[in-house]
Amino acid sequence: MKNPLVGIVMGSSSDLSIMEEAAGILRRFKVPYEMTVTSAHRSPERTREYAHSAQRRGLQVIIAGAGGAAHLAGFIAAETMIPIIGVPIDSTPLKGVDALLATVQMPAGVPVATMAVGRAGARNAGILAVQILSLSRPELREKLLEYREEMARQVEETGKKLNKKQPS
Repeated sequence: MKNPLVGIVMGSSSDLSIMEEAAGILRRFKVPYEMTVTSAHRSPERTREYAHSAQRRGLQVIIAGAGGAAHLAGFIAAETMIPIIGVPIDSTPLKGVDALLATVQMPAGVPVATMAVGRAGARNAGILAVQILSLSRPELREKLLEYREEMARQVEETGKKLNKKQPS
């Protein structure tokens, strides 16, 4: 996308189906983003260059998804001042608990906002990125309010449908 504001990075192409949830939210809110694969362990120089160049390239938030040892978000957070949102991926026999702990247990002074494991976490990462951007973009704040109202309507409609199906 032209002039991306959000970077979505993942440790492996196998994480794409999860990280697409974040991308979908950004598309919904018409927030330009970029997406790439880079690894804290397998391509540390590529990852370092991505982090170092992010602000110069106009990125304002980075969403980093990784499984296993999940050092990607923390590695990037150590290399840039841009807010980092970590998405732990369920890619090991430990069902993402290892990735969650690796992402959330950052040392004091190097924060990573950590989401839930998997699809819901990736979706919430997209929403949090939009919320961060909305601090300086009132049009995004309005869209976020509409989004929340839409979710509330959907819950109400589902409740009404269930009530109609129950015997009197």
